[in-house]
Amino acid sequence: MKEKSKLIRGTSKCARFFVCDTTQIVQEGKDIHNLDPVETTLFGKLLTITAIMGKDLKGENDLITLRVSGDGPYGSMLATGNKKGEVKGYTGTLEEEKLNKIINEKGEFITDETGQVRFLGNGTLQVIKDMGLKEPFVGLTQLDGEDIADTMAHYFLISEQIKSVVTLGVKLTADGNVEKAGGYVVQLLPGVEERFIDKLEDKLRQIRSITELLSGGFSPERIVELLYEDISTVEDEAEMSGAHVKKYVEDYEILEKSKLEYKCNCTKEKFYKGIITLGKEEINQILEEEGKIQVECHFCGKKYTFEKDDFKNM
Repeated sequence: MKEKSKLIRGTSKCARFFVCDTTQIVQEGKDIHNLDPVETTLFGKLLTITAIMGKDLKGENDLITLRVSGDGPYGSMLATGNKKGEVKGYTGTLEEEKLNKIINEKGEFITDETGQVRFLGNGTLQVIKDMGLKEPFVGLTQLDGEDIADTMAHYFLISEQIKSVVTLGVKLTADGNVEKAGGYVVQLLPGVEERFIDKLEDKLRQIRSITELLSGGFSPERIVELLYEDISTVEDEAEMSGAHVKKYVEDYEILEKSKLEYKCNCTKEKFYKGIITLGKEEINQILEEEGKIQVECHFCGKKYTFEKDDFKNM
């Protein structure tokens, strides 16, 4: 059994940050939806950024939904999350015709002129924040290549005017299970110098990927420390013992540590309410032809069966 997924968030003078290990929730998403390695990687990144954005919501009942709509074979995905750290999602059906367009006669993936395989293709990423108002907030951005992290960094800059560093990763074992998954978002606070993000981006070119760090035993807390370490001064001072003194670009504070969970809140009652909107005539016709009505939850795969007696008081 993998450890529970977890997230930490915090702040410093120039920025705020979210760092998470989402290994367990990505594995659960893979198992529920029986995903192939490509789907697991893409969907895992979407679940990870949704978990981060969910923890940034203000109200306990607020919801965030991220919907990917691309014309590639893996271009249909949706994930939703909340402030409690609960996330869920689903992927679209793989269309063989689209899949054949990115695989050559040898069974190898075809790359485009930029060296990328068009798994997602061209399209949009939609961000829907339901904060209990009459209308939800809806933001839309074009897919920026095949990396969901790049698309989200672009979304934050264009839609929310926040310069951000976004890193998402999923590392699989040889048999297609999730070895490690996680990510971090560091966002510049309003009115501060952009030098901090520039220094951070320089650091990111030198450190290992998020999944390599997690595989190497780095906790989210240690990853934050690594991000804030000032590597340009690490050799300047030493303690009496000869050990190096760590210096930081700036002091930071961890505000919250919390668990993340793949959790679906579907119930038979919710599906019943949806079915009765079909109307008595159509429901009776289905029952006559099928003998029952069976529905399956997109998010968790749970099946619910309704029979004639369930509608006698309709």
